[in-house]
Amino acid sequence: MVVEVSRGRAVESMHRVRGVACSAAEDEESTRGDPPVLTYWRSAMKPFQALPLFEDGVAGALDLEPEDVALICASHGGMRQHTERVAGLLRRLRLSEDHLHCGPHPPFDRDTAQMLSCAGRLPGRMHNNCSGKHAGMLALAVHHGWPIDGYERLDHPVQRRIRDSLGAWMDHEPEEHHWALDGCGVPTPRMPLSEMARAYSRLVRQARLGNAGARAVVDAMTTFPDLTSSPGRVPLEIMRATKGRVLAKEGAEGVLCAAAVDDDWGLAVKVEDGAIRAVGPSVVQLMELAGLLRDGEREALAEVSEAAIVNTLGVEVGRVRARPATGSGEDA
Repeated sequence: MVVEVSRGRAVESMHRVRGVACSAAEDEESTRGDPPVLTYWRSAMKPFQALPLFEDGVAGALDLEPEDVALICASHGGMRQHTERVAGLLRRLRLSEDHLHCGPHPPFDRDTAQMLSCAGRLPGRMHNNCSGKHAGMLALAVHHGWPIDGYERLDHPVQRRIRDSLGAWMDHEPEEHHWALDGCGVPTPRMPLSEMARAYSRLVRQARLGNAGARAVVDAMTTFPDLTSSPGRVPLEIMRATKGRVLAKEGAEGVLCAAAVDDDWGLAVKVEDGAIRAVGPSVVQLMELAGLLRDGEREALAEVSEAAIVNTLGVEVGRVRARPATGSGEDA
């Protein structure tokens, strides 16, 4: 696909996007799109990084609420509802913000970032959009009695346990993939888009079949999307527009994965130049091309599929919209 950025009546910029939709109930021949594309899974793998908490009894031992699970799977906005819940998790572990390996960054939520700035406060590690995931990893370490220090390293028992769990959802053994460091400092694999899409399809299918961990993760994310994401982010808008029928999770550099909780399909997209603004239009376009949207959902996603460009005076001056690539030189 190509996402066009127009100004007035002319196309000013273009982003090329790769996408794939597939089903866990079928074989490779059911895949639609561009499966050979390799990219890093980034934060779109967070639901799977949370599953060992259920497989190992950590969630039960800590009495994790669905809201806690949603936050552990989140790329959150750093709002008070997010940071207070991370702080609560750390208190139950008898740990502090200093134990989080993720570094501080300004909150994704603009209002929260502005309030911090106006108050003369610097963001902390809990404002990092991945702080919930890191709290979950610390919980896994504490539960097993593993060292807290270095939980982010690829050779640490926490990361080894996560890779062991991933094997059930992926097409290849995790060790067969190249691993690099994500923005928050933990490992992330480089893998085909088709493998990401099928992992999401398997996740929602197993949730329907009664897998307790998969069901807890899927239900938490779709019931509390405001904890899993933040205002204006594409996953939040998708889960709201579909009333929780579609699970969606984004990753950095233009990656997004989604799956229907009541069906067998999953999808994954990658914006080649990493532009965030191209994610929404391309995801909606892929769902529409594959016949995955239901009546009313397309209309509810109108502002995501074709976003307005507004200048500093609040005047609309252009649009961001997707179209199928023709393969011609102008799409390159």
